[in-house]
Amino acid sequence: MHHGSQRKTNNHHKPIHHFDPLKAITPAKILEEFQEMGVFAGGAVGKAFSIYKKMLDENARVFFSLAGAMVPGGMRKTIVEAIKNGLIDVLVTTGANVTHDLIEAFGVPHVKGIPYSSDRELYEKGIDRVYDSFVNTGGFESLEDHIQPMIRDFISEQKEKNPDPVITSSHEFLQYIGSRIKDQNSIVRVAHDHEVPIFVPVLADSVLGLQIWLNAQLGELVMDEMRDLTAIQNLFHEADNAAAVMIGGGVPKNYTLQASLMSPKQYVFGIQITMDRVESGGLSGATLEEAVSWGKFTADAPKVQVFSDATIVLPILISGLIQWKTRQRSD
Repeated sequence: MHHGSQRKTNNHHKPIHHFDPLKAITPAKILEEFQEMGVFAGGAVGKAFSIYKKMLDENARVFFSLAGAMVPGGMRKTIVEAIKNGLIDVLVTTGANVTHDLIEAFGVPHVKGIPYSSDRELYEKGIDRVYDSFVNTGGFESLEDHIQPMIRDFISEQKEKNPDPVITSSHEFLQYIGSRIKDQNSIVRVAHDHEVPIFVPVLADSVLGLQIWLNAQLGELVMDEMRDLTAIQNLFHEADNAAAVMIGGGVPKNYTLQASLMSPKQYVFGIQITMDRVESGGLSGATLEEAVSWGKFTADAPKVQVFSDATIVLPILISGLIQWKTRQRSD
């Protein structure tokens, strides 16, 4: 008897849907094709799309973590539109992302295509490099010129309510800065307008942190990290159901997930887009299944890891979701 004839074919299994380029004519259609395909990294992107839609359908509170320096990577408007279209309820990010957003808000763009023979040459010309994106050091000088008066105004307004020292936290401080930004394409401004709190757990680890430190060392201002922790845990605990969408790993990912640890509740949806691997045992590459062992996610929570560059996946995902939401409203 041939070995092949002993193996039973299971009629329940679906044949692979092969991605149809002729149907994939909009971001939502590309994602629907990936969803149908259902295998490999493309299939994971499709699953992320279906989970995100389910989260929104069920009015989950979306905790969105954004690691790294995504603004020099061209992701600023993607995040802005995600906030405007109700895809993000709470943003947890790095000091770098906020710093680079503010540099652009104050009129200095990030640029591409600068020819250079060495990084030493860039240093001598006053140009900072973020992979293949660049920012003139004048951007940081502009940041200082604009942000210092805002910090001083913030301090004096707070002192009117309560004598010194002024005690605040990253989400309270950034809410105020957002109210002062004129640039309608600023993440910090749009988050303020849409009442999306921004948490920067390690604000000190950034140029913005250094600008705040200039005032803090004078005893004018104290950043109380525990106030942030109280606020994000309240936001988690008060949510009927909570979803975690994590772009990259690092502190933003851990901070978002640990919001559940002091609560009897757990996250009920999870999406992660990362290039980090699991073998190092670090949190950045850890699977969302592993997080179940910590009580961060329910065991049956729909969840997916997309192992891909976020600057490819995130814009397609957000574009498709905006399109889907627009279609929902018109139906």
